[in-house]
Amino acid sequence: MINKEIAKILYEMSILLEMKEVGFKPRAYEKAADSIESLAEDIGNIYKHGGLKALEDIPGVGPSIGEKIEEYIKTKQVKEYKKLKKEIPVDIEGLVSVEGIGPKTILRLYKKLGIKTRDQLEKAAAAGKLVKGGFGKKTQDNILKGISFLKKEHGRYLLGEIMPIAETILEKIRALPEVQSAEFGGSLRRMKETVGDLDFIAFSDKPAEVVEKFLKFSEVKSIYSKGRHKALVRLSIDIDADIWVLDPKSTGAALIGWTGDKQHNIALRTLAEKKGWMLNDYGLWRGKTLLASKTEEEVYKKLGMDWIPPELRENKGEIEAALEGKLPQLIGYDDIKGDLQVQTDWTDGRNSIEEMAKAAKELGHEYILITDHTKSLAMTGGSDEKRLVEQMAEIDKINLKFKNQNSKFKVLKGAEVNIMPDGTLDIDDETLAKLDIVGAAVHSKFNMSEKDMTARIKRAMENPNVDIIFHPTGRLIQKREAYKVDMDDLLKTAKRTKTVMEIDAFPDRLDLKDEYIRKAVEMGVKLSIDTDAHVLVHLQYLKYGIGQARRGWAEKKDIINTRSWQEMLKLLK
Repeated sequence: MINKEIAKILYEMSILLEMKEVGFKPRAYEKAADSIESLAEDIGNIYKHGGLKALEDIPGVGPSIGEKIEEYIKTKQVKEYKKLKKEIPVDIEGLVSVEGIGPKTILRLYKKLGIKTRDQLEKAAAAGKLVKGGFGKKTQDNILKGISFLKKEHGRYLLGEIMPIAETILEKIRALPEVQSAEFGGSLRRMKETVGDLDFIAFSDKPAEVVEKFLKFSEVKSIYSKGRHKALVRLSIDIDADIWVLDPKSTGAALIGWTGDKQHNIALRTLAEKKGWMLNDYGLWRGKTLLASKTEEEVYKKLGMDWIPPELRENKGEIEAALEGKLPQLIGYDDIKGDLQVQTDWTDGRNSIEEMAKAAKELGHEYILITDHTKSLAMTGGSDEKRLVEQMAEIDKINLKFKNQNSKFKVLKGAEVNIMPDGTLDIDDETLAKLDIVGAAVHSKFNMSEKDMTARIKRAMENPNVDIIFHPTGRLIQKREAYKVDMDDLLKTAKRTKTVMEIDAFPDRLDLKDEYIRKAVEMGVKLSIDTDAHVLVHLQYLKYGIGQARRGWAEKKDIINTRSWQEMLKLLK
């Protein structure tokens, strides 16, 4: 968690310095914050083994920022940060979470209206004080809309944000000598987009000992309650967590009960009752006779159905399909052969093409597609036609290096082309035709009507060079609602034009939603699963996109990048 703590301080320092109109420093602090948040290793361990020099080896961390990180590791505070916060005492995290609120707006709100917190902002906007303070009516309305959206999302964590911490705790539980096996439960095991709390189910003949050892984990901040078989705690990352320790003989029944949502579990128990049986967390029973309990497969089979993958257990047709032997053969977590959305330091990524390629190769990929932004997205330093041609030449050189090393790894040439408001693209067709794969995406004018936004994306699909629509609804979970679009119309167009729809695996996107994935699968629209990686560690996000695809009933054959790059290219326009 120290990585997150330091990243938060550096990020807030970047905003505070930008408010003070300090040159260059804000971007430097922001880059350092991004770097540290993306580290796979605990920064405390990096410092412990290599001191200040090791900190300065982290991309974006120079001597000055390195000293502040060292200061925090040693003292749990940064004096300059405290000084800046005293000068401008605003709740940066709360305010920037509102869509459209940036450093300059925060400073203006503070200086003109004395607004320090999101609650104060909401009250002022609701009372019309923002307009009186010189802000536009549209700005005021958008702020109220943004705050309303945040309230709906309150109290839940992104799957990709919480999973690494949950996995660490689960491994510690599994490592206890008293524990025979352990698993996640609830929405985490179902790979839901957001998670409200964490459920751990452990199986042991010594439950009290397991509970006591769990309570001593460093991640546990406070204890709400504890008993012989269970405990409820608050973790240091401010999320609640349960642990239940049950008899290993009940493993299957308990995992079923703790994984499915309420409706799935009710449907299963109703099915059991119709047979004159009872299903609970300890087993499937006929009176006092235990019929099945040890494995999930055993319990489902006794009920007359196939085993149901955890991601499907939400009573959306999976029980009927399991009874009829018609469940999909879901895409597996090891089925993806390449990543089709990767940004580099040619635009807003942090690593070079070669660095991203080598990291992907180490993860077992056979290929990646480089998809840097294009010219109309000025904030990313997007490429124009000339620069794209230069990048293609650079990719040729990198592929030659791999070939000379007797490696079959392939870097494919692509771009994340901007779809303009009228549906045209910001790169000419002659240049696009030279790329292996073209992805197109909406990055502006999100408030268009459903009719106009749908027409905009459909026009892009009609372009014979556009192969994939990236993050098709533009949503940012807990930050920005999806733009209005007729998904049925888009999917029909995608099918007709052979345009692939992306499942963006980045934790705050997971776009498409599972319900749209299922529609695409039913209509025969091809999909891709991509990380939208901007730094090396982002390449590991694929599992979240795969989880989303599984929730949408997608099979291996539905996803184009489960194939070799040669086979995949044959599926495209």
